[in-house]
Amino acid sequence: MLEGKALMVDTDMPVKMQIQAMASASKALDLFDVVDCKSIAAHIKKEFDTKYGCGWQCVVGSNFGCFFTHSKGTFIYFTLETLNFLVFKGAA
Repeated sequence: MLEGKALMVDTDMPVKMQIQAMASASKALDLFDVVDCKSIAAHIKKEFDTKYGCGWQCVVGSNFGCFFTHSKGTFIYFTLETLNFLVFKGAA
């Protein structure tokens, strides 16, 4: 596991959720090849949907742009290994 090696860029999530996001990313990197960003993102999204209810979104990659609206307290953006991780729940 790679926990503790993530670099936080921005978040408004509670600390417990932040830890969950980074742990899910670390676990996904153990399960999937680093170039399989779609499977990594799907793994994280499914874990968050199960733990915190449906509607989570996850973007994983080394180079991407985005613009989105999220529900307050559900956004995190961090890097781990060579990848960037964006996890959020869409605004209702």
